[in-house]
Amino acid sequence: MIEIIGVRFRNMGKTYYFDPGDHTYTVGDLVIVETSRGVECGEVAIANRGAAESEIIKPLKKVLRPAAPEDIKRHKENTEKEKRAAAVCLEKIAERRLEMKLVDVEYSFDNSKILFYFTADGRVDFRELVKDLATTFHTRIELRQIGVRDEAKMLGGLGICGRPFCCAQFLPDFQPVSIKMAKEQGLSLNPAKISGSCGRLMCCLKYEQDVYEKLWRTTPRSGAVVSTPDGRGLVTEVLLLQGKVKVRLDKAPDSPPGEYAVADLKVISRSRAAEERSKANKPDSGAENPEMEAEE
Repeated sequence: MIEIIGVRFRNMGKTYYFDPGDHTYTVGDLVIVETSRGVECGEVAIANRGAAESEIIKPLKKVLRPAAPEDIKRHKENTEKEKRAAAVCLEKIAERRLEMKLVDVEYSFDNSKILFYFTADGRVDFRELVKDLATTFHTRIELRQIGVRDEAKMLGGLGICGRPFCCAQFLPDFQPVSIKMAKEQGLSLNPAKISGSCGRLMCCLKYEQDVYEKLWRTTPRSGAVVSTPDGRGLVTEVLLLQGKVKVRLDKAPDSPPGEYAVADLKVISRSRAAEERSKANKPDSGAENPEMEAEE
């Protein structure tokens, strides 16, 4: 086991592991750490705990130090600078008439770089904008185009469930989501009901997908021909999470379908049509061989 703490930057969901050294940190503490983008100030999201080596991406960097009063002061000053930088950037974008939307601004902790995040429908030639910003702020400028899902993660908000966006609250990374997941979970395929505020399929469709895939592997689909304790029948409805299906028995086609546990069923065919095709292609083993009759 390795002792770690989790540090989060800008409250954007993803938590990074660091070696706390000899210090003990609590959730909410500010610490100074070295990242791939240089020295940064982050907030402790996971207090000291042990972690298996398989959880760690090596090498595990150490926390440089707890944030001192001057570090906290600089952190707050950078937050104010970001607001002013955003206002200036919006003004320059309007002057240049660029088809882009500014989403967020991020100052590096040592003020050596300012990072501007934006969205756009296509490619944007922002070279002149970079020159304008560099002239104004006299530091390195970087513009980064992001997607609509990243925009939702940065800005945050409330989903149709009434809770904060999962991506902004706790999701470390975006997972692939498909319309097939909505179909297998029996959800409405109305885009307005299965899409998030970003306009893409909701991330929460992924949460239970593994369970649904496991259940579908052992549950007959609607239209399948099955054998029940009461005889053969056709599956008319699947109650997937209950582990049951409704079956209309062949011997009582006009009666309401009966409800049976999946464990009590045996699948004969995936559909009536498949069963008929199987019968048509199967040789009649009961027929007598005319040649043998002649010999006898």
